[in-house]
Amino acid sequence: MNDTEALVWKRLRSEEGQDLRVFRLRFDELKNPRNDYVLKAVVLEANDWVTVVAVTPEKKIVVVDQYRFGRRCVSTEIPAGIIETGESPQMAGQRELLEETGYSTDRWTSLGWIEPNPAFLNNLCHQFLALDVRKTHEAKLDEGEALQVRELTLQELQEEICRGNIRNSFSLLGLSKVFDLWTDLKYADF
Repeated sequence: MNDTEALVWKRLRSEEGQDLRVFRLRFDELKNPRNDYVLKAVVLEANDWVTVVAVTPEKKIVVVDQYRFGRRCVSTEIPAGIIETGESPQMAGQRELLEETGYSTDRWTSLGWIEPNPAFLNNLCHQFLALDVRKTHEAKLDEGEALQVRELTLQELQEEICRGNIRNSFSLLGLSKVFDLWTDLKYADF
């Protein structure tokens, strides 16, 4: 029998911390159910996120290349972004796809949601499949964005993964929910 209730830590108090624009700090004082040890945990509160696996009528996958400040490198990813307060996950996916790439479609399927890192984040990442996407507008980037849009065949996508050019975990998981990415892959250093 799996009794997960016995693993739940009791929250003794919470204290709001600094608002960091994308994240808000929260400090929770928690009691360990195993030994009553009291821990002050740091939690980053954030709006939920969304990622979109966008596929053209020609079966090409839309990806974006953009500079990521945390890793100080250019990252190849599927379109993604923050779900604004009051916005549904699908509406956010549609908005992000259009803003980042200029592509749109009416064919949307939810791929479910994942937990980005429940150890210290409180949010979810919703994932969608968008089929038959077409370039219908010019991209409308935020002030803090600079990116390049590309369309890749499945083989090109697999080659990019094998070369280590696609490393973003949310992108890899979203793509893995749609495509068999790992069959017969040849890794250079493997």
